[in-house]
Amino acid sequence: MSTAHTGTGQEPGRTGHAPGHVVVIGGGISGLAAAHRALDGGARVTVLEASGRLGGKLRAGEVAGVPVDLGAESMLARRPEAVELARAVGLGDRLQPPSTATASLWTRGALRPMPKGHVMGVPGDAAVLAASGVLSEAGLARIEEDAELPRTEVGEDVAVGEYVAERLGREVVDRLVEPLLGGVYAGDAYRISMRAAVPQLFEAARNHRSLTEGVRAIQARTAATVHQTGPAAAGPVFMGIDGGIGTLPGAVADAVRAKGGEIHLNTAVDAVRRTGDGGWEVHVEDRVLTADAVVLACPAPAAARILRHESPAAATELDGVEYASMALVTMAFRRADVEGQLTGSGFLVPPVDGHKIKAATFASNKWGWIDAADPDLFVLRTSVGRHGDTADLAREDAELVDLSLADLREAVGLPAAPVEARVTRWDGGLPQYPVGHLERVARIHEAVGRLPGLRVCGALYEGVGIPACIAGATKAADAVLATLTPGIPADE
Repeated sequence: MSTAHTGTGQEPGRTGHAPGHVVVIGGGISGLAAAHRALDGGARVTVLEASGRLGGKLRAGEVAGVPVDLGAESMLARRPEAVELARAVGLGDRLQPPSTATASLWTRGALRPMPKGHVMGVPGDAAVLAASGVLSEAGLARIEEDAELPRTEVGEDVAVGEYVAERLGREVVDRLVEPLLGGVYAGDAYRISMRAAVPQLFEAARNHRSLTEGVRAIQARTAATVHQTGPAAAGPVFMGIDGGIGTLPGAVADAVRAKGGEIHLNTAVDAVRRTGDGGWEVHVEDRVLTADAVVLACPAPAAARILRHESPAAATELDGVEYASMALVTMAFRRADVEGQLTGSGFLVPPVDGHKIKAATFASNKWGWIDAADPDLFVLRTSVGRHGDTADLAREDAELVDLSLADLREAVGLPAAPVEARVTRWDGGLPQYPVGHLERVARIHEAVGRLPGLRVCGALYEGVGIPACIAGATKAADAVLATLTPGIPADE
């Protein structure tokens, strides 16, 4: 087993000079970002990762010799944290927006253009939807009732699907909101918290009697912002990296090592314990390491186990966090076999339509660097499974490939067999944000906050997107640095 040690061959310990030694538990993008920030703050840093690789849900790989992402493939660019970190670790010249963002919905028996003028699938005007054919005449008529319905109270929180169905009808939820939200959380719109997942809609629901009126208000504010800053200043909504988003963790890890930080794989932490002199013991399988502060950047089950002794309250809350599992099927075809059949960036699939795949991404169309890697191949990927819908994940890899091909034949008439296919399974990949999630997170932070020099971060706290994870990691690193260095205020 790999264990942490300093460059002098001594066990990491409390050195007595500010700001001291920070141990980061977890080598996903959150843990690596926290380590990078702590090193910038002058700390000595050790990262402990339980598995044999870094990156968490960001993973670079290849299919048929073409580099691809086997996990997340893009990051929100309208939030600055991820783009700024990529630039800070030397990837600025490799940042690339998607070549196309023209997506479709496979619903009601056909591929239909993704309607514009919506907020996470919630329309501001039924007329905009009519031409797309995504909704039936009855579904379009139901939206118009929103203007006459009395206010629907949302209280402290409400499920997105529940509220939108009350205002606009289930068809809007099932054919628009569900596939869009599912693309982010792999969850169920009728359980996902509107306050946590779509705060803009939650505020609109609180401040407007009509939901469509509230959506139009959101759109007006967005248009005003673009008018003030200019379209060029707004920039692309999403960004990728030449070679894959999965290359970001490696670049951050290289920067951490270059700054003097240490990273150890296959090093599972069993528990953390507070010491009498205000420091921390980090218990791994065969030894106890010492630290001045700890950042816990791992999924809820591991975090609960590690915190069980020092914070039973936080551990109990973490035990209640649910995760969605899914699989990605990445396939490479001979371009000559699919020429003209695959246009745009791909399509989403509403679960209500009963198909096996939940989405298909035409990666060679979407990312120029994939197309350039081998112009004679066409790479696409599908996703299978979501929270509460995992039966197909029990199938063998070859079966998942066959299921994907069957749906692709039906959706786009794809007759070809792939040159190569690769299945990547993400068991417990995405934390779920049900109604009450923000209150749960607040209770975890409150319990952990009673332990000086310890903070938590990761996808379950501030948001599942890469920028949100990096923002939470930065906040956690700053907070523990503040406990070690007098005069730096902790960001609570």
